Amino acid sequence: MDNIMQNTRTKVFTLILASSLWACTKTVTNTSNPETVSLVKKWETEGNLLTPESVLYDRGNKVIYVSNINGQAGDKDGNGSIGRVDLNGKIEQAEWVKGLDAPKGMGLHKGMLYVADLTKVVVIDTKTGQKVQDIELPGAQFLNDITVAADGSVYVSDSSGKKVYLVKDNVASVYMESDQLVRPNGLLAHEGKLYLVDMQPGIFYQIDGNTKSLNKVAEGLTSGDGIVPVGKGDFIVSNWNGEINYLFANGQVKKLLDTKEAKVNAADIDFIPERNLVLVPTFFNNKVMAYELKR
Repeated sequence: MDNIMQNTRTKVFTLILASSLWACTKTVTNTSNPETVSLVKKWETEGNLLTPESVLYDRGNKVIYVSNINGQAGDKDGNGSIGRVDLNGKIEQAEWVKGLDAPKGMGLHKGMLYVADLTKVVVIDTKTGQKVQDIELPGAQFLNDITVAADGSVYVSDSSGKKVYLVKDNVASVYMESDQLVRPNGLLAHEGKLYLVDMQPGIFYQIDGNTKSLNKVAEGLTSGDGIVPVGKGDFIVSNWNGEINYLFANGQVKKLLDTKEAKVNAADIDFIPERNLVLVPTFFNNKVMAYELKR
């Protein structure tokens, strides 16, 4: 009996040890190494865009959309546009869709391109390039970023109004607002969660879907603009002044790129996973630049 009990204990211990080692190995495999994460420049657009603020990759059409402010970021002047760039950085159409005011963040759902245009969301059919709808957001002051959830819910940040709007079935409402926010900008709906970066304090939040409370994930992301998921629970967050920062799943932040001295901005970025390509609109530099993410 003692031998049987001893053998049983040995087998149980061996199983526990093996499970623990497997779990540890899995954790290491799924964690990015801060020492090896870097960016390598691949291309930049030739010829000028018009104050590019945001970029968005359309996988279905194999094209990159660029929102061009072409003027002051807060002016209703009709000078704004959406451009198209191919995956090698060639400008296909600098002004594919014209007549917008100060277009910024963009999102896609079922062939429709949603654009944050100062106080309204403009809906564009990507097949025809035609504007199909303007959705006014009541009380909006300075709409900035857009993200679209898997169910088609469109979330829009209002940097001056300290709130986030929800557009569902083409009906707009205030999703959340908080005096805790200073200048909310970047938004990301990802894997059932909604993330936001507040520019001035540089805090990266997860918004609780039930209470709408702000749960801090990380800080040190001053002037945070665009947010993209890059796998392994990690994100890349741009700093509008000219930085690209890597946010690890554990909250650690590593600066990958700094172009502030060159006066090259890094506005609302996007990421092409199949190419490991980070797309950076450079605002006043009037170009889009692409960097390969190395890990």
